[in-house]
Amino acid sequence: MILFDSEQAESAAEFPQLRVAVAGRKAALPVRATLGRFLRLAQTAVRLRGEVTVLLTTDAGIRSLNRRFRGKNKATDVLSFPVEDRSWGQAGDLAISVDTAARQAAEHNHSLGTEMKVLMLHGLLHLAGHDHEADEGQMRKLEAKLGAKLGLRQGLIARVEPEPAKPAKTTKKVAAKVVKKAAKTGGAR
Repeated sequence: MILFDSEQAESAAEFPQLRVAVAGRKAALPVRATLGRFLRLAQTAVRLRGEVTVLLTTDAGIRSLNRRFRGKNKATDVLSFPVEDRSWGQAGDLAISVDTAARQAAEHNHSLGTEMKVLMLHGLLHLAGHDHEADEGQMRKLEAKLGAKLGLRQGLIARVEPEPAKPAKTTKKVAAKVVKKAAKTGGAR
């Protein structure tokens, strides 16, 4: 379900300011039905059961939520609120700042609709229990895989976090040489 934040005037009016050009591009917000269809597709791809509500808000609205629930007094692009007890059929809620999404869309040279989809997929992965700040790259890989399946060029994690360094590969042959050399020299270099 897609909701507009009634506490934020721009959101309650469905972001009329986006009907004008943002950074030289028309940044019209996709219609609720389009966002709802993508939400269902992405939720199926993530294999997340239960109802998800997406609140479309402003930077001021998301800053308030971020301060209240995470103790961070700043605007962000997407927040995820998973439901612990899913027995009622709820998976959780997402909040997306349309203001931030519009800026990020311009920065990455794609439509606001594409940016909204990137943020929804990222938020759904968090609702499903993934955490890119604590895992070893699993969420990043899954976001890239599912994003490609859903027609998205690049995931949010790939844009904001550098690729983790891959450990150097040591072949058996190289390891055997090192061991042999250490044996000849008595382990000293």
